Amino acid sequence: MSNTLNDNRDEIIWTEKSKRKVSLVDYAFLCLLLVLAGISLYVYGHNMDIYEKCILVFSAGVMAWLGWLWKPLRTLMIACGLTAGLAIFLYDGNLNNAQTNFFLKYLLSSQSAILFMCVMFFMATLSYWVGFVSRTALWLGTALTWGAVYAGFVGLLVRWREGHLISAEMGHIPVSNLYEVFVLFCLITALFYLYYEKRYRTQSLGAFVSLVITSAAVFLLWYTVERNAATITPLNNALQSWWMKLHVPANFIGYGTFALAAMVGFAYLVKQHGETKSWKPLIPVLVVGAALVSEPFIFRAKDNVGFWAVYFGISVLLVALILSFRHRIAAKLPALEVLDDIMYRAISIGFAFFTVATILGAFWAADAWGTYWQWDPKETWAAIVWLNYAAWLHLRLMKGMRGTVAAYWALVGLVVTSFAFLGVNIFLSGLHSYGEL
Repeated sequence: MSNTLNDNRDEIIWTEKSKRKVSLVDYAFLCLLLVLAGISLYVYGHNMDIYEKCILVFSAGVMAWLGWLWKPLRTLMIACGLTAGLAIFLYDGNLNNAQTNFFLKYLLSSQSAILFMCVMFFMATLSYWVGFVSRTALWLGTALTWGAVYAGFVGLLVRWREGHLISAEMGHIPVSNLYEVFVLFCLITALFYLYYEKRYRTQSLGAFVSLVITSAAVFLLWYTVERNAATITPLNNALQSWWMKLHVPANFIGYGTFALAAMVGFAYLVKQHGETKSWKPLIPVLVVGAALVSEPFIFRAKDNVGFWAVYFGISVLLVALILSFRHRIAAKLPALEVLDDIMYRAISIGFAFFTVATILGAFWAADAWGTYWQWDPKETWAAIVWLNYAAWLHLRLMKGMRGTVAAYWALVGLVVTSFAFLGVNIFLSGLHSYGEL
């Protein structure tokens, strides 16, 4: 089996390399991005410092390179750019047009586009799970995931412009609060999944990965309604820095790939225990899930407690439901070696970007607060996340850790990462208070 996996991997890599020859289209795409960067510098350059200008030009090169490596990404960039451009044109410099123009109000304003993103991620999740019965639904799941990514990026681009329409002080890259970074998390996780789906020619993993994306989308909708989180607000002093444009995206590439690896680890365990017949281990899971879901109705929990109880209760019940049908699900999943390989690659990429993000965060802290590290709760938990995945990779590369232990560890890593991402904002406070719920 291992030799077969290596042969398939070599075939995939050779096929990809054969498609990576630089063509006139690639050069044209690079020129297009550079022209757009030049126009942006000409029109908005007076609002940028030298670092932001360098980031803009560098980003054009990076996007061209990514589009060359993965052709669908180039198509996505063009589609998102054209659609966001249409929305900006319809605004015509007046934010009030979002209430009077049909396309802005129902389709192209940032909130409308992000709402469509959430709905399509939910529909994609349903389609992927139906795909275990009908393969046609798998293709629908992939199409809906691409549609959700398209809508989400359009929403972020339009939101960027909407901030400038409110005032120059409001105009900032949309990665500054929990609402915006939750959108970014969904998009990055989905994009990496779509890449692995294509590379390994498997769609059944979409059922698992889309669960964590949809759970984030559900939180996003609740957060929007409960806290009016979609409102664009000015940046506090610490966030008014070009470091944010580098640190936050790199950080969330790490978060997204760690979440993807965890769900692949879950799929690995389902595949591994697909032949197990015992139902007894599911009884405590069902009891815990039912207790959490019923908690708000029995004890009439107030504030956010009821939401979180139902949120985690439904999650636990979904896990129990998946494990109940593990035999049928396992038969449709890729080989264990493939799942292990995807898990390793995702964590490797995430660890690299998270390391870069942590270093950038230290420089940002020195610039904003005068010191590289203060053991703020967010910084402390970032260090815990880094050490967790450093140990995972060390044991895999040095000791050959594979399979069950790696999969369980990836799931534990998701819990640790989730607390660093969100739990710190709920239960702790510190210098990163701008992310509080």
